[in-house]
Amino acid sequence: MVCLDRVPSGGVSSVDMGTLRYSVQDIIDQIYGGLVVSCQALPEEPLHGSAIMARMALAAQVGGARAIRANTPEDVAAIREATSLPIIGLWKVVVPGCDVYITPRVQHARALAEAGADIIALDATDRPHPEGNVAEYIAAVRAATGLPVLADISTYDEGIAANNAGAEFVSTTMSGYTPYSPQIEDPDLDLVRALRGKVSFLIAEGRISTPAQARAAIDAGAGAVIVGGAITRPQQIAARFAKALV
Repeated sequence: MVCLDRVPSGGVSSVDMGTLRYSVQDIIDQIYGGLVVSCQALPEEPLHGSAIMARMALAAQVGGARAIRANTPEDVAAIREATSLPIIGLWKVVVPGCDVYITPRVQHARALAEAGADIIALDATDRPHPEGNVAEYIAAVRAATGLPVLADISTYDEGIAANNAGAEFVSTTMSGYTPYSPQIEDPDLDLVRALRGKVSFLIAEGRISTPAQARAAIDAGAGAVIVGGAITRPQQIAARFAKALV
C-alpha cells in the first residue's frame, strides 16, 4: 500500500515552546500507577464538541485521572483551559491511501503542540506512513515540537522499534486494530507483559472496560493505563447495559 499526498517532513520549524509545563520525569511521576482518561468524541457522536470534552476532562480530573488524552487541537486547547493535568494530544486525520490516521504528519503534531499538548501521540505501527518510516517520523515530531512522543503500537517489535527511535512513552493502543495483531475482545495483557521493562515507559490502552482490567494491566507491567470509551462514551456504556438485558 502506498500513502498518497505525501508531505515532506523537512522544513518544519520547531515550536518556540519556551519553558515546558512538564518534563518527561514530571509526567512519569504524575501518571505512574494511575489512570489517564481519553476524552474523545468524533463528529458523528452525541458528545462531539470541544466545550463538552473540556467538561468531560474536568470530570475525569475530579474522579482521579492523572492525565488526559485528547483528539484535535481544538479539543486540546479547550481542555488546557479547563484543567492543569498533562495532556496527550493526537489528531485523527484521514490520509488518502493510508491506514495510519493518528497524527499522521508533522504539521498535525505541531498544531497540537501550539494548542497546549504536553505529549504528542502518534501511530508507530509498521504500516506505510505519509512522512517516511516510523523512526524518521518520531525524530521529526520531537524536533518540530520540542515535546515527548507517545508511540501507539500494536506488537512487541513495534514497541521496541519506537522505543529505540526515541519515543519516551509506548502505548499498546493499536493492538487489535492492525490486521497482524491479536484480534481479541479483552486488553492485550500478553503484549504488556512482553514489553514490561523493555521500553522507557509502558502504557496499557485498548479495550480496558472495567476497573479490574485496569488493575490487571498495572499488575502485568504497565506504568499507567489509558481508558476511553468505558468512561467517556456514554452511548457505548448504555449499549453494554442494553445488550445484557436482551
